[in-house]
Amino acid sequence: MTATALTPPATAAQAHRDPHVRRWLAAYTSSMLGDNIFYLALSWAAVQEGTPAQAGLVMSAGALPRAVLMLGGGVVADRIGPRRVVIGSDAVRCAAVLAVAALLFLTRPGLWPLALLAMVFGTVDAVFMPAVGALPARLTEGGQLARVQGMRGLAIRFASVAGAPLGGLGVAVGGAAAAFALAGVLIAASVPLLLRVRVRDLPQDGTPGPAGTAWSDLRAGLRHIRRHRVLAPLMLAIALGDLGFVGPLNVGLTLLADHRGWGASGMGGVLAGFGTGAAAASLVLTVRGRLPRAGLATGCACAAGSVAVGALAFVPTLAAAVTTALLVGLLTGLSGALCGALLQTHSDPACLGRVTAVAGLISLGLTPLSMPLAAAAIGAWGLGPVYAVSAAVCGLGGVVALAVPALRRAELPG
Repeated sequence: MTATALTPPATAAQAHRDPHVRRWLAAYTSSMLGDNIFYLALSWAAVQEGTPAQAGLVMSAGALPRAVLMLGGGVVADRIGPRRVVIGSDAVRCAAVLAVAALLFLTRPGLWPLALLAMVFGTVDAVFMPAVGALPARLTEGGQLARVQGMRGLAIRFASVAGAPLGGLGVAVGGAAAAFALAGVLIAASVPLLLRVRVRDLPQDGTPGPAGTAWSDLRAGLRHIRRHRVLAPLMLAIALGDLGFVGPLNVGLTLLADHRGWGASGMGGVLAGFGTGAAAASLVLTVRGRLPRAGLATGCACAAGSVAVGALAFVPTLAAAVTTALLVGLLTGLSGALCGALLQTHSDPACLGRVTAVAGLISLGLTPLSMPLAAAAIGAWGLGPVYAVSAAVCGLGGVVALAVPALRRAELPG
């Protein structure tokens, strides 16, 4: 990749003061806000134009291209450079959203433009997400990646909290068209900010860069992960942790709230507890900047978080469930951010987009399969056994991190 600048921060204390990191953070926050508003507007428009089943198909239209093309997106990010890919992706997404907003202002086109827009978003996400994951390593020194991951986590939490009311306000003022327009403007705002972000080249550690075909580059990236003493077990730990976590927090939580009579407000309170805990973990990393013995901390946080996940099905009151969910958010948020930082610091820079793509495919492609399985299992055996098994699977991720010496001893640069 061709860098716009090559000067990293001078000291560990400067990452959160670096103007380029702040511009990236503002751009990322604006883009994530636009994403949240976009999905709300898409669901609202789809429900207005068709049946609930048709709306569901529209909402899921982007999932297939995102999953199928994700690994190829990692190759693109490594070949072109993550900054360029993110800028191009945001420009395409902005143009697509604003085009549909204009179409909705002028006429009622039906479901097909909405489904096409969802597919465009899914296709662009396949290159956008690996590039977003690979970009922080080019913004700051390795010792500051945990802090940058914390900043990114705070941006995600802020966007998820603020996106829904902003999208709802847009729908209330001007319908889905206004909400789409607002999403497009927020995504567009990220582009000039990113154009002013300077990134640096990273030294190569011996793995050949992208010089062959795209297929050979992909195979080289997968081979890099498979043979790496830290990355291979870390990917396994991520997969196990996500598989055991996604089902209970999504489908399982809805069924738990209904079974206990907590209602939608109670479920919202539990989710708020989880979000608060995850935000607290991001804030801790943002303030501290680095945790020593990162591999050990990752394994311990994942193992302890799995116990909290299993406890959710057995707590007697709503207040206890909210407290437990806060603990789940804190521990899983901490382990997730540390996993991201370890992936970035232990990957060969030439393969970073592909490594990020594999991690993204695990989270977005594999683990959602646990949701229908969790729902079916709860219907057959009840909440308690399923939460216990899910917690055991999640805990295995922590066991892997603690049992593999290279991962357990992995450190973030000082």
